Amino acid sequence: MVAATQSYDYQRDIAPILEHKCMACHGCYDAPCQLKLTSAEGLERGASLLPVYDGKRLKDMPPTRLGVDAGSTAEWRGKGFFSVLHDSGGGELSGLEASVLYRMIELGRNNPLLPNSRLPAELTVGIKRSDSCAAVSEFDDYAAEHPHGGMPYGATGLTDDEFARLSQWIAEGAVLNPVAYLPGETERAVIERWESFFNQSGNREQLVARYLFEHLFAAHVYFPDVPGSPFYELVRSTTAPGEPVNPLRTVRPNDDPEQAFYYRLQPLRQVIVEKNHIVYALDDARMQRYDTLFFAPEWQVNELPGYRYVDRANPFVTFAAIPARARYQFLLDNAEYFVRNFIRGPVCRGQIATDVIRDQFWVVFEDPEQEAYVNDADYRARVSPLLGLPGQKSDLLSLGSEWLEYKAQRNDYLALRGEHYAGRKPQGATLDELWDGDNWNHDALLTIVRHHDSASVVRGLLGRVPRTVWVMDYPLLERTYYELVANFNVFGSVSHQGQTRLYFDLIRNGAEQNLLRYMPPAARKALYAHWYQGGAKIKHRVTYVDPDLATPVAMDYQGVKGNAAVMERFSALLMERTAQVSGAPDRLNRCLSGNCLRAGVSAAQQQLESLLQPLAMADGASLPVIPLLPEVTFLRVTDGTQRWVYTLLHNRAHASVAFLYREESRLLPDEDTLTLVEGTLGSYPNFSFDVSLEQLPDFVASLSAISEQEGLHALADRWGVRRTHPRFWDIMADFQRSNAERNPVEAGLLDLNRYQDL
Repeated sequence: MVAATQSYDYQRDIAPILEHKCMACHGCYDAPCQLKLTSAEGLERGASLLPVYDGKRLKDMPPTRLGVDAGSTAEWRGKGFFSVLHDSGGGELSGLEASVLYRMIELGRNNPLLPNSRLPAELTVGIKRSDSCAAVSEFDDYAAEHPHGGMPYGATGLTDDEFARLSQWIAEGAVLNPVAYLPGETERAVIERWESFFNQSGNREQLVARYLFEHLFAAHVYFPDVPGSPFYELVRSTTAPGEPVNPLRTVRPNDDPEQAFYYRLQPLRQVIVEKNHIVYALDDARMQRYDTLFFAPEWQVNELPGYRYVDRANPFVTFAAIPARARYQFLLDNAEYFVRNFIRGPVCRGQIATDVIRDQFWVVFEDPEQEAYVNDADYRARVSPLLGLPGQKSDLLSLGSEWLEYKAQRNDYLALRGEHYAGRKPQGATLDELWDGDNWNHDALLTIVRHHDSASVVRGLLGRVPRTVWVMDYPLLERTYYELVANFNVFGSVSHQGQTRLYFDLIRNGAEQNLLRYMPPAARKALYAHWYQGGAKIKHRVTYVDPDLATPVAMDYQGVKGNAAVMERFSALLMERTAQVSGAPDRLNRCLSGNCLRAGVSAAQQQLESLLQPLAMADGASLPVIPLLPEVTFLRVTDGTQRWVYTLLHNRAHASVAFLYREESRLLPDEDTLTLVEGTLGSYPNFSFDVSLEQLPDFVASLSAISEQEGLHALADRWGVRRTHPRFWDIMADFQRSNAERNPVEAGLLDLNRYQDL
């Protein structure tokens, strides 16, 4: 029964509690039991026994995207979701006892955890834990078996006021009201203009709109010229502009729509979670850029491509009519956005992709003025048929055949590419072949940092000079995006996921082989062997093509010997080439001698950074604590009313990243390093420390002296912010505020599913 008088309003009084203490684990596809709490619609939908992430399923599962794959609560019930607010059985129970949500917070309330203690042995945390998705009828058994299994799970619980508010709200009927959507006149005009742009009738305009949609469907679009407007999604809708949006339920953005549709902008009426928050601006400058790139050149398309298997598998053929130079420049204009799409998300759990990349490396791009594919029509015609991508056929029997077919095509392409590049520049690669961002675009230089099963992308050259650098041309950048974003199905089978991962291995190898062109020939064999040690040598003979070890390079490496020295020299030349966009040197991580103090920061911050910098200069051999640290550790340093936030990123060294399994056997812990970052970096913090500036010398000394896991536990006793810390939620919120202060458009809620129990 719903009470006639409501004590609390959901958006004003209840949603803030869930945002503060629940959405950190219930905000994405990997939310326990698919209970997504970032919107009223997610809470109303409820929970499911079916996990989205299942690396063993033999068939694709029906998608369960909130706001897309069902149009009503009744339809979600038909898909197996059950209520967590009310009695889904509709019979014997009523009131609070009928609510799974209430029973869960009551269980947590009745079994509090000791302040800042390690968790009881029976509590497991991390994404590999098995979720128990108990309905009301099963809850007594669940509570008896899991006394510490209440909510918030494995963390400091609700305050008295929070528990009272939630309990009263549930008792009065748990009335939900979605976020109000009240766009102003200016916002409506902007939406109308962009929807008109995307829905033009000419063949050229329709093909460009399709190309743009397939690259922007995962974006959180915003309007810089309309302050305070919400984020939007670009969707294909059965309804025309001016009518309510009704998204198509296709799994991929290039699946056959099977009916007429319109491109529409749909507001995101949910709390923003950082992991899948990948932003893209639409404004007047963007529209002018689109006109210049796509419509100023003379080109025609007589017949629009369809949505057949071949159209989805090879975007180079599908969009061949659009000038290749325009397509590549479109990607380069916002290279960070596209790389972030395939490195960070938006699927919320990325080990399918991340276990094929190294823990810290840089990404650069070929200059569009010289890149072969976009500038040589004959070469483009020869290689385009070889650039298709596997994964469309997801049945188990297709895994082997699809992989062999597309691997062969990729290797044929790489051989043609090597021959073409060597022939057009017999004197070797020159530094001006690398894009300098046209001396203004900072997306020309990117750093990728892997955190085991997730990863981050930032502008600039962060951290030490890495073992390897990816050099991406247009075919490599476009294929990576389509394989890992546009054509990837998070609900796909093990066959689909396997094909995706295996092809991404080829992409990484191709990017590294591209780098070898810029290395002295005498150093290439040793560099390549350093990247592919041990069993990877066999993998190379079976899977890859031999790198070019003979073509010279037209760059100055005189007197430079050894892998590290060669990479140092290349990085110095790269920074010289891109001086206008590379920014200030990373003194936190690349300052081996001389004055390492950063200009423009206070004396207190210089003091604390001088204490932290030695951590970033060490490796696992000289500082044994490094291999023991989690991938992402936040550090808050306070001094009165001042606070500074840093991230310690653990970079694990690998003998190779060429295999899907047994990663632990390929780790080289003595070569592990730390990257020190001001602010937060990483959507999934694994642990955090809270230290006063006065105690920072003791903290660093204690950390540096640790050589075994028990030492980390002792460190956490003194300075750690454990899940059970009395101020755990407030400190996590402060880390989020710090991020919002530095990146107001890109900030969102952190995900704590991976927060460890040190």
